[in-house]
Amino acid sequence: MAKTAIIGAGSWGTALAVLLAHNGHEVTVWSILEDEVEMLDREREHRDKLPGVEIPSSICFTTDLERAASGKDMLVMAVPSPYARNTARHLAPYIAEGQLIVTVAKGIEESTLMIQTDILGQEIPQAETAVLSGPSHAEEVGRGLPTTVVVGAKSKIIAERVQSYFMNEVFRVYTSPDILGIELGGSLKNVIALAAGMADGLGFGDNTKAALITRGIAEMGRLATAMGAKAETLNGLSGIGDLIVTCASRHSRNRKAGMLIGQGYTMQEAMNEVQMVVEGVYSAKAAIALSEKYQISMPIVEQVNQVLFHGQSAKEAVHELMLRERRTESDELGWQ
Repeated sequence: MAKTAIIGAGSWGTALAVLLAHNGHEVTVWSILEDEVEMLDREREHRDKLPGVEIPSSICFTTDLERAASGKDMLVMAVPSPYARNTARHLAPYIAEGQLIVTVAKGIEESTLMIQTDILGQEIPQAETAVLSGPSHAEEVGRGLPTTVVVGAKSKIIAERVQSYFMNEVFRVYTSPDILGIELGGSLKNVIALAAGMADGLGFGDNTKAALITRGIAEMGRLATAMGAKAETLNGLSGIGDLIVTCASRHSRNRKAGMLIGQGYTMQEAMNEVQMVVEGVYSAKAAIALSEKYQISMPIVEQVNQVLFHGQSAKEAVHELMLRERRTESDELGWQ
């Protein structure tokens, strides 16, 4: 049995707390919101964010970061990516040398273009860090539906340690040394999912969705490999796997926000309606900045930015994508 703590009591943090408790680990969940902690401790269900999932009585809840962090074998950083740095900064004084922190947030920091493990490394340099990602909606993990993810770490020993904590008969965990590829896949797919949602909101069909997924993974792969990630990672669970589920699922907050925008909502109205952090909105500017930095063509990401921040309609964005200059599907293939 490991002593674990979940930092963040949203739907994903709660689902992972339930998973770890079912695996026999000691689990403490931290939230900054006292009302949320009291509700979860009393109701044993997150009715707003994870309805129908029973929270085991063994899980403890607290608003005290020191209590949550001290003496734990593993901390799971489950706060939304826009709040990761500030939370890590407050957490740092309570982290011992070599203590393990696993980030499960998906997002690129807009102001620095840093991934989540790099933020943790900067704010909590004494910690060992890893990332867990993949096609894994909290609503399904909380219900024990079969799910497969990947954990990335610099050390094989650390990756296998995280694997051993999380893995069970319905939650399969693979390991990988490609932290950058895992994080970029998990972040960039949210931007593409916004586009997929916009297409749904406009009433387009399966052809459009397939095109966005296929060309979206091409964009993600071009940028990620230019930054030093491995193509295999983007073709795996944290790349195309996560992209498929986020573009297609009714559970996807990014797809839902995009669908509302396609129906005529503004970005802010859509985010208010979803009532959860839409991480693709926060990663969209970072993605276009990275594409410019590495001189990578990312037309879908570019059009998502135009819709979110520059007043273009979703319908106009589709028009721009369809009427781009003619080209071959792959520059790697030559004619005989």
